[in-house]
Amino acid sequence: MNAFSASTTRAEALRRLVEAFRDCEFDEPAREARLTLCAACRLPPAAVIAAPDAPLGLAARQLSEFVLRRAAGEPLSKIVGKREFWGLTLSVSRDVLDPRPESETIIEAAVALFADRRREPIRILDLGIGSGALLCALLREFPGAQGLGVDRSEDAVKVARTNLEACGLAGRADVRVGHWTDGVEGPFDLIVSNPPYIPSSSIAGLPREVRDFDPRLALDGGADGLKAFRAIIPSSARLISPDGRLLVEVGAGQARSVLAIAAEAGFLDGATWRDLAGVERVVAARAPLGQFPEGVNRDERVAVC
Repeated sequence: MNAFSASTTRAEALRRLVEAFRDCEFDEPAREARLTLCAACRLPPAAVIAAPDAPLGLAARQLSEFVLRRAAGEPLSKIVGKREFWGLTLSVSRDVLDPRPESETIIEAAVALFADRRREPIRILDLGIGSGALLCALLREFPGAQGLGVDRSEDAVKVARTNLEACGLAGRADVRVGHWTDGVEGPFDLIVSNPPYIPSSSIAGLPREVRDFDPRLALDGGADGLKAFRAIIPSSARLISPDGRLLVEVGAGQARSVLAIAAEAGFLDGATWRDLAGVERVVAARAPLGQFPEGVNRDERVAVC
């Protein structure tokens, strides 16, 4: 589409954006148009409604750039470098997975499971911290907690540190480069992870917003999508406190398999938590016992809920 000019009004820009995004076959072109216009012009939605005839002015050039990038499939969050998660505004880049609403299910589960420990000095471990979204949200919900985040990507670690600092949480968290639990010492009361869980062969079929703009390291879960779980869950068993909990995000249809991996590692009281779409999105389990009571069947250690 043609570039916007300084004299283009907000209403005209919005109309042209809707047309452009409809041609791109976006699911919600009108919504995409409003968000893009407001982001480029740094305006609240009410300003577009209140003054539709106001010219774009100096924002025209920025809007022209934004629409080209968005039409090419780049998520608006990556264009503006910001994403909302659990009421927090976080910095994001191409070096980290874009935090998405379904990942908030981990926070919901943690708040429910630790409802009577909200003020206690619990220790939290975030494996594959990425942008730091999970750890930032958890530290906000648990004001007495201390956290450790680990990620293989140095660039992701930088983003996580930036977000912890911006949220005023850097004093309660440490972030380091590493491979899952290697070199990590427990115990931790809560271990969380949103690991890569897309089967390698399925990545090419992902929406381009994900496939082309999220790091493959944060997506590729190996041949069956379960490679990371086979590494994280058994090694977490030695790091979790006796009354601790493990919470991991899983892909659609993976919950039963991940519960089985947890059972094999000795975790107890397995349960699943559904996201807003009704998908079993989070697997939760309680710390293993030191020894299993006589007569307890190996396959009954995790009860699927």
